[in-house]
Amino acid sequence: MFRVCALAELNEGQSRAFTVAGVKVFVVRKQGQFYAYRNWCPHREIPLEWQSDQFLDDSGNLIRCASHGALFLIETGDCIAGPCEGDALQKLDVQIKDDCLWVDA
Repeated sequence: MFRVCALAELNEGQSRAFTVAGVKVFVVRKQGQFYAYRNWCPHREIPLEWQSDQFLDDSGNLIRCASHGALFLIETGDCIAGPCEGDALQKLDVQIKDDCLWVDA
């Protein structure tokens, strides 16, 4: 497990990118829960965001690939729309310890 940030550094409804052990990952905070994924679109095998830390759609309820608009559920990483529908993001284990967020990459 690798420490990525203090809990207070990621507000509700936000997403943020990190590099953990050489792997690009991102974390989303939704309804008090933290969800971490490898920053890699299963369709095009490229990072999901064009702008730094921008992984969510306009509603803030789905993860969006900025390259081709695929939409993924925050809670599971499952693709529900777009060219990789039926695929999923690679979910990573998350732990909270000492008011910090830890990710297993």
